[in-house]
Amino acid sequence: MLTPQQMLRITIEIIFVLLGGLVVWLGLSEHILFDRRKPGWLVLSAALIVWGVRALYKPGQWWSRKEQWTRGLSLTLLGVVMLAISRVPFPWVGRLLTFAGVLLMLRGLVSTVLILRPR
Repeated sequence: MLTPQQMLRITIEIIFVLLGGLVVWLGLSEHILFDRRKPGWLVLSAALIVWGVRALYKPGQWWSRKEQWTRGLSLTLLGVVMLAISRVPFPWVGRLLTFAGVLLMLRGLVSTVLILRPR
């Protein structure tokens, strides 16, 4: 039986999978309805990088170390991809959005497996 804490964490990871699916769909359909050169985009990508690096080096319980690494690495990579989206030529934006979505989906799936594994 799952504890309420595990159910909440799994629900959050399912949200990441769904968000990743939406971003993949946007990347594949090339419905790019945002200005990737605005300062807000750069601030968000920098915040994701800082948040991810902070998650990598945050001390925690020994049993959740793999979960923290998964979260930290995925957020850092997502921030780097978003930073790259602001600098690449426009035809590459859809591919990078698709990659970002796959990254979010993988984060959700891997974290769910790590949460459900027996201790």
